[in-house]
Amino acid sequence: MEGKKCEGCNAPAKLQCPTCLKLLLPSSYFCGQECFKKNWSVHKSKHIVPQDLNNYTGQLRQGKVSAMRTVPDHIEKPDYAVNGIPVSEQNARSDREIPVYSSEEVDKIRHSCLLVRQALDLCHRMIRPGLTTEEIDIAVHEFCIENNSYPSPLNYHRFPKALCTSVNEVICHGIPDSRPLENGDIVNCDVSIYCQGYHGDANETYLVGDVDDASKYLVRTTYESLMTAIDTCRVGVKYSELGNVISRYVEPKGFSVVRSYTGHGVGRHFHCAPSVPHYSNNKAPGTMRLGHIFTIEPMINTGSYKDTMWDDNWTSVTVDGKRSAQFEHTLMITERGAEVLTGRLPTSPPLEFLN
Repeated sequence: MEGKKCEGCNAPAKLQCPTCLKLLLPSSYFCGQECFKKNWSVHKSKHIVPQDLNNYTGQLRQGKVSAMRTVPDHIEKPDYAVNGIPVSEQNARSDREIPVYSSEEVDKIRHSCLLVRQALDLCHRMIRPGLTTEEIDIAVHEFCIENNSYPSPLNYHRFPKALCTSVNEVICHGIPDSRPLENGDIVNCDVSIYCQGYHGDANETYLVGDVDDASKYLVRTTYESLMTAIDTCRVGVKYSELGNVISRYVEPKGFSVVRSYTGHGVGRHFHCAPSVPHYSNNKAPGTMRLGHIFTIEPMINTGSYKDTMWDDNWTSVTVDGKRSAQFEHTLMITERGAEVLTGRLPTSPPLEFLN
């Protein structure tokens, strides 16, 4: 950054705005974190992307996205909660070793995963035509605060909400907004929670009102592909094999597997090793060992496996506008196979498409 000047005070620049980089906008420079924070309220206006430029591929249109909510000071937060940059996670990326946690750490991860399950069940009970995904976000945000925890997606690389809500042709990372859910929609709620220094992560796709049989079949097949993959997990299985299992299950039924996003390690960091691709013939490194904790989260499309992104630089959609579904669990490898840490509870609402 030699020769660059701070946007706030014109001093020599030492810091480049990460959001400008992420959105592929002209670079902005600051002398340091204090000046960056001081000028944020003005600078962030550069990040607004006109809605009419969005890369819509289907019938869905983005609603109004409200301002980012806050989390009380007394709640423990991940390092990215202030400036959006997961520094510890980025520093860990060079270490490809898959973490194995102590029994005390595992107990904390279990607790975070239980909160994730309870929050997902809360989402499920709310789902109905006319409900906005913004209302779901508020409920999850408040649930986290009530349970002295932090919604992991909030401010992660500047993501503005407490969870991701992905409707119809949205594959993943949909931003909750003012659009009411409509009868016949499908919606994925992706909940991740940070508590006592550890993350848990899971998602489910729900039916909104009266959903057509083709969409029900997509959702059921996606769920079954996840459960089939989990049944495969045990000590000695290569992570690359999970993509073969999922593809063999869904492709004969006429569906395709998204390749741009993977499952991942989770625990001390929101995302870490291993990487868990869901498509066949992938080259993912690593073999399952006792104590490995990771997610499997297949994204299955009705049409092409290819994806594109809205201009909010988060919302991933199918290139052909056809529907997509996803399910995810956090699991741990044990001597008996895989323990699903985000498993459904006796009190969890039934998944309607299984009836």
